[in-house]
Amino acid sequence: MTTTAVESAPGAPVPGAGPHGPLYRFLFVHEIDVYPRAGRRTGYLALAVLATIVLYYTYYTQSGVTPNILRSYSMTFEFYVWVVIISNLIGAFGSLLAGITDRLGRSNVVIYGLLIVGLLLDIGIPNAGSKWGFLIVISAMGLVEGAILVATPALVRDFSPQLGRATAMGFWTMGPVAGSLLVSVVAAHTLSHFTSADGWYSQFIFSGSAAIVMFLVSLVFLRDLSPRLRDQLMVSSRDRALLEARARGISDQELIEATRRPWRQIIKWDLVLPSLGIALFLLVYYCASSFFTIYWSTTFVNVNGSLYTVSQANGLNQWFWGAEIITLIIVGWLSDRILVRKPLMLVGAIGAMVFLVLFLSVSTTQTTGYDTLVAYSVGLAIFLSVTFTPWMAAYTESVEAKNPALVGTGLALWGWLLRLVVAASFIFLPVVVNAVNPIIDNQPVATPQIQAFLANHKASVAFATTHAALLQVVSEHQSVVDAVALDPSPANVVAAIHALGAANFAQAVKYKTQIATLVEPYRSQLNYLSAHESQLQSLTNGLAKSPREWQHWFWVCFGGMVLFVPTIFLTRGRWSPKQARRDKAAHEEAMGRELARLTAAEPVAPSGV
Repeated sequence: MTTTAVESAPGAPVPGAGPHGPLYRFLFVHEIDVYPRAGRRTGYLALAVLATIVLYYTYYTQSGVTPNILRSYSMTFEFYVWVVIISNLIGAFGSLLAGITDRLGRSNVVIYGLLIVGLLLDIGIPNAGSKWGFLIVISAMGLVEGAILVATPALVRDFSPQLGRATAMGFWTMGPVAGSLLVSVVAAHTLSHFTSADGWYSQFIFSGSAAIVMFLVSLVFLRDLSPRLRDQLMVSSRDRALLEARARGISDQELIEATRRPWRQIIKWDLVLPSLGIALFLLVYYCASSFFTIYWSTTFVNVNGSLYTVSQANGLNQWFWGAEIITLIIVGWLSDRILVRKPLMLVGAIGAMVFLVLFLSVSTTQTTGYDTLVAYSVGLAIFLSVTFTPWMAAYTESVEAKNPALVGTGLALWGWLLRLVVAASFIFLPVVVNAVNPIIDNQPVATPQIQAFLANHKASVAFATTHAALLQVVSEHQSVVDAVALDPSPANVVAAIHALGAANFAQAVKYKTQIATLVEPYRSQLNYLSAHESQLQSLTNGLAKSPREWQHWFWVCFGGMVLFVPTIFLTRGRWSPKQARRDKAAHEEAMGRELARLTAAEPVAPSGV
């Protein structure tokens, strides 16, 4: 008779798990030995996606409060960029090490990564004490994030057949994007309630606590496929019975042989070049996730004439990340329906380049309207998603074509190259964009009220600047001037000439109307501007240079998109949906024949067993 596999319940011991006790199995053994049916498989996929969202929420928390961090630690923008660079470099090698998940499984990396990240944020950040302590904590997070960057998509691949892979990867890719959106939403709605100098700690405590909760949920419910199942290629959910039949015939030695010399099998030009290409394509995405809050809040002014606050900048971010999330899911579903990836990648790349040019074209127009900023950033976000979702599906399918037992290693190669490219590119960011520091350092001097005054009373500012010496003398002898204004008798005039000097008195009489209308009503604001003249001048110079510098950086990102396009042709898959449907039919026919052969070859159990 044919043996029927029974799905293991969560937490149930797996055959071959060893002699360990129930506590050890609960903490560290999370494998199931049959391919789960649709409901439970969807649950595991949902957990992997939710864990990814929480992990990237923690990793990108700093981007929501970057200006606050710089001011709190007296940190230069260049130092902050190096924090991002070092974190990415360490993350690159975290990704490289995560290739071991092909042999040891994925779930433990995710589960205990959540715990480590939660502790780092809830305890490490509030006690960092200095910019160097902050660097250490964020670098440690980078190591964990690099490993999880590999483990979570590997889990998603394990539980998603190729014909549903783009949809699954669309949901997985939603993780980093939703994490960024969550950062923006939480910061936009809560940051203003924490007004102390270290109130920005609240954002890290929120995300760290979310990671601890997700750790507990994942510890109880998240599962891996056993090596005998995850090491196989599954094209359709109809292959489930065949995978289980094959798995029963796989020996331990065959499992070892499948993962022998992994890098020799994976480092191939048709995996390396597409990985480099997508890393270059995503330069603008990583700029958005790390620096858009700074970009919005140091480049554009709102309707009141003042620079966007951190909360307002996060409001703009919400549009960008929200558009990406919706598109990722729609495009994943569409790619699986038409059975092709490459045409969508090409359309997405061209659309992203068009909208990036529109986006960077307004960088030098400080008064660009909010609706325009939303429209261009949303368009850019949409086409980034149209490209990346099918790319992730195609890449995992390309790795499976080399060896389905080495998906973790293939994703480790991608994660390693991605982090290296991002780190290398950001080394040059402070060289291209170097006017941010004067803006961040001096922005506290330019309060929203002063910014609005500068924008709405330019004639008063211009007059006060041009006649600063005269106004200083008049201010020092205000009582004499007031006396002349009330009673222009010869005695008061002589006293005023003696106090101010004949030349200044003549000037005061000449500009009497301007002083009365342009200066006197705004004396306190003009005195403030005079007292902070050097800081405001530095801020003004920074505001003049920064937009052009950001525009130059976005052209670098555009170049990365151009270099990505040729690598599309190296990825696996058809251009024609018609040919893809033929491949699907041929596969199903071949799988049916193999399942019949394996089933017929299985030994019949003795009667009564």
